[in-house]
Amino acid sequence: MTDRYAVIGNPIAHSRSPQIHALFARQTGEVIEYGRLLAPIDRFAAEVLAFREGGGRGLNVTLPFKLEAFALATERSARAEAAGAANLLAFDGDRVFCDNTDGAGLVRDIEDRLGLRLEGLGVLICGAGGAARGVIQPFLDAGIERVRIVNRSAQRALELARVWADRRVSGGGFDEASSCGESFDLVVNATSTGLAGDRLPLEPRIFPGASLAYDMFYAARPTAFMLQATGCGCPQVSDGLGMLIEQAAESFLVWRGIRPRTREVHEAIRAELSAVQR
Repeated sequence: MTDRYAVIGNPIAHSRSPQIHALFARQTGEVIEYGRLLAPIDRFAAEVLAFREGGGRGLNVTLPFKLEAFALATERSARAEAAGAANLLAFDGDRVFCDNTDGAGLVRDIEDRLGLRLEGLGVLICGAGGAARGVIQPFLDAGIERVRIVNRSAQRALELARVWADRRVSGGGFDEASSCGESFDLVVNATSTGLAGDRLPLEPRIFPGASLAYDMFYAARPTAFMLQATGCGCPQVSDGLGMLIEQAAESFLVWRGIRPRTREVHEAIRAELSAVQR
């Protein structure tokens, strides 16, 4: 019997996860079925239960259900506990295990594909929502020396920073990042602002001293954040396609015990995105 997996969310039709996992399965020789599962906003738990009772082995979880996935689990990884949310569920009898592979995926993409070693660096994270929270602990585990969280609501950034009670993590408003005189080696966009084509309220001087500006969201064309960073003199920019693929590889490892190669998958999905754009 073929093991069944899926990505669950709302909306979900846009998800590239089925293509990514199909490429992983072909590469590793694992026999799996991976699909999309659209869950009504008020029926996440019921849809998960139906999938599980139908023989499903695991789910990737995307917006807006990561908090519900975390609450549903009977066992949580340290990564999920740190993030307070889950993007992966694994089923084994009565056991519902949850994990969060987003931060690990981001770290691996930055260090392995983009070649930026994180140990000892300072990072500026723009945004104080779930996307930001999911990557802070993996950054600290990778040896990041300073994490500065900035948000339009400074209070939300301060509250998120306090979760860690770690002197390396601080928070505030966008204006403070621009006026405090700090420099950052890495600037990460964890907001969805760029999807609407809006620029972040950051002083241009933030970007030239950074080695990399990274947008956690991906698109066929450079995002508004990438264009902003490039226009201000940042030498290297990236969208989040690599993060998506690396977190999927981490999920595959949790479920199947095998880590697939990701570079060739990244090339294939990027080519597919480019073809759709033309």
